[in-house]
Amino acid sequence: MSKGTKTMLIVLAIIAVIVFGIYQFFAGNYNKMVSMDETVTSQWAQVQNQYQRRLDLIPNLVATVKGYASHESDVYEQVAKARAAAGGVINIDKSVLDDPEAFKKYQKIQNDLGSSLQRLLMVTENYPELKANENFLALQDQLEGTENRIATERKRFNETAQVYNTFIRQFPRAIVANMGGFRQKAYFSASDEAQSAPQVKF
Repeated sequence: MSKGTKTMLIVLAIIAVIVFGIYQFFAGNYNKMVSMDETVTSQWAQVQNQYQRRLDLIPNLVATVKGYASHESDVYEQVAKARAAAGGVINIDKSVLDDPEAFKKYQKIQNDLGSSLQRLLMVTENYPELKANENFLALQDQLEGTENRIATERKRFNETAQVYNTFIRQFPRAIVANMGGFRQKAYFSASDEAQSAPQVKF
């Protein structure tokens, strides 16, 4: 074998190793991003499940409160409007995760529903017999448990999205992410009410 042939074989072997290494890098990172994207989507589904659970509890809760406080019609109307707004957007396409504006709008609808439920529960303070009703207490416990689950699932979603976002933004993986169409996911944030200090009056 001539020296020129040996040199050519060495060069071809080096090129093959480089090409294989580049392929491994792109394929490995792309597949990892797909897996992480699916994990974010799965966690998103858990958030939606809890929102659906809350939505399903509302009619029974409202009906129970109405039985004792029938003249609180403005509160029931607020709850009904908030529930109607949220009812159309519980299970939405996962593309909302890639659109910060759509995600913010979704979060606002859910926050509005949570606020209207808080107003409904505040009404019950004026009705001691309602607060002692077993059916109401059971529904209130279920709602409280659901709100806790919502907070937990939102936290888990944010953690999962943060791991994914960090991974796709790091160089040189950002190149693979841009080529593969992977976009950053939006995060749940605290509502505006939660960010302002409560006013305490004595």
